[in-house]
Amino acid sequence: MKNTTLVYIERDHKYLMMYRGRKPDDPNAGKWIGIGGKIEEGETPDECAIRETREETGITLNSVAFRGIVFFINTKYETEYMYLYTSSDISMTAPDGTSLTSAEDIPLTDCDEGELRWVDIDEVGSLHLWEGDRVFLNLLKSGSSPFLLTLRYDGDELLDHSLRMI
Repeated sequence: MKNTTLVYIERDHKYLMMYRGRKPDDPNAGKWIGIGGKIEEGETPDECAIRETREETGITLNSVAFRGIVFFINTKYETEYMYLYTSSDISMTAPDGTSLTSAEDIPLTDCDEGELRWVDIDEVGSLHLWEGDRVFLNLLKSGSSPFLLTLRYDGDELLDHSLRMI
């Protein structure tokens, strides 16, 4: 079992999304996901969310909002406990030292895990996602949290899910 974080960074009613497809044997290949990764030994989920965002995007998160835990159980892939966050409190400076505030002004780093793109929150649901991601993305959009969400898959097929608000 692995413990990971997943962050949805919001700016100008857009989420920063990553299209996965650059790593061999990536269970997320061909899908759009948020930013995040594995929690390292001695690291809290909050610290991981901030570190992974900086490493993958070059953006510094000043704070994160814990939204829930997603239990990803799959017959094909390793079980994963994902600590889910959102953040709109980011820092980014241009080479001349000015603060960047608009999503369009923030230069996105070349990430070795996938293509980064700002996507309008209302259009995220039309992307190729894990089916269960639609459940928690709707919860994020509605402001519901915190929650525990169990997603049971057989490969890419969502078999069932259960939700408990905490």
